[in-house]
Amino acid sequence: MSNESLIAELSSGLAPVQRRNMLREGVLVIALSAVELALFLALGMMRPDMHHMGGSPFLIWRVGSLGFLAVTACVLAIRSYSPTARPRRGVILACALAIAAIAAGGLVAPEGVSGRTLLERIAPASGMLCAASIFVLSLPIMALLGALMRRAAPTQPRLSALASGIAAGTCGAFVFAFCCPFNDPLYIVVWYTVGCATVAAAARWRLPRRFRL
Repeated sequence: MSNESLIAELSSGLAPVQRRNMLREGVLVIALSAVELALFLALGMMRPDMHHMGGSPFLIWRVGSLGFLAVTACVLAIRSYSPTARPRRGVILACALAIAAIAAGGLVAPEGVSGRTLLERIAPASGMLCAASIFVLSLPIMALLGALMRRAAPTQPRLSALASGIAAGTCGAFVFAFCCPFNDPLYIVVWYTVGCATVAAAARWRLPRRFRL
């Protein structure tokens, strides 16, 4: 049997592969995040003083920076699934934007915060609950990004998994930002970073398992 005949016989029963649509994938991730936020708010989880704090520089910084980071990280993660992508650049860019957002938090601290002790400002008991909440809220986004990643052909699945974890973590943090009652930027930086880093580590550990490395 010739090579051409062998190839034709082996490929005759294969179904055509649907071409990826990154825009559709991005819409799916954003839609899932929106549904999660809507359900979260429908359960009455929004902070009760949101109508008073809505225009404060602190809340604008928290919600605005997390929303921007979530959208950017999701775009970078989805792009990293392409065989020609360079996910390392996306991960570096996402981290650089996160550092810039953290630095901006120092400009919006409410009055009276600086006079408190470090332990009072970071409130470890509440902070661990916040980080755990962000982790739980990130799981559906991580699962969806993992499914999209498995349908694609990433050539660097470990870095793509890390990018997916960063995206899922920031989406979960964005949803939780509407509930969190704390107004101290230091508290937000510490515990939201812990929550997002935990999600990124979990994604980096779990998502590449279906790929040959």
